[in-house]
Amino acid sequence: MGTRLLMLISAVIFASCVLSASGAHYHSHRHHRLQDVALTEEIDVRAQRNKVIFQLLSAGSVDDSTPLPPGGDPSDLPTCLLCVCLTGSVYCEEVDPDMTSVPTLPKETNYLYARYNKIKKITAKDFGDVVTLKRIDFTGNVISEIEDGAFAKLTMLEELSLAENQLVKLPMLPAKLVSFNANHNKLRTRGIKSNAFKKLTKLAHLYLAHNELEAVPLIPETVRTLHLQNNNISSLTADTFCKSNDTYYIRPNMNEIRIDGNPVILGQYPTSFICLQSLPIGRYQ
Repeated sequence: MGTRLLMLISAVIFASCVLSASGAHYHSHRHHRLQDVALTEEIDVRAQRNKVIFQLLSAGSVDDSTPLPPGGDPSDLPTCLLCVCLTGSVYCEEVDPDMTSVPTLPKETNYLYARYNKIKKITAKDFGDVVTLKRIDFTGNVISEIEDGAFAKLTMLEELSLAENQLVKLPMLPAKLVSFNANHNKLRTRGIKSNAFKKLTKLAHLYLAHNELEAVPLIPETVRTLHLQNNNISSLTADTFCKSNDTYYIRPNMNEIRIDGNPVILGQYPTSFICLQSLPIGRYQ
């Protein structure tokens, strides 16, 4: 009798252990199944998101009202989800993650503000389809190269700022520019073609301060404001601003010239600005 009782108790304990192990296995299996389901759902969400982005890009109809697909890296988003697009204007300022190239723009963009990013280069293709641009501002990037023809199709461009970059030379500029700013670059005289500004018949404001220029470039007569301070300009000629063969010539438009912060002593070149209506700002001793 005692032996049978011990055998029965042993059988019950063994059965309990088997059931417990089976239950643990079931819960473990269920936990892994739930993990697999969650992973599958996440993959489906990402796939759906990528599909939405692809459709938006293909349609070319993205604007600032387009909803942001859930999840993912913002650097993958179309321009008007990464930046702010208003009617005719695109604002891409201090974009996070870093913007390293010119963004693709809606075709009827008039104004582009892409200040304080990490844009390194402007290519000939960046503005190929956007001929409506009137103002571009790339202030505070790291642009060191601009391909020839990059601005060739921008026949309506009036204002261009490339200030606070790393340019050593200038490309051909659009003919209708009214204001051009290349302050705080690394421009030297050999990096600016002799006729770089000659055909800019509407240019009124030219800013080339804080560069490495050794001489004053040829300045169109339309220019009213000229900033050349803090360069390496050491001398002037009678034809820098005036006309040596015409002592009666008066330059009618230019009313602000800054050459301070250069090694040139203006008092040594009195005939260089006798045609001006106001004296340049600089050293005269």
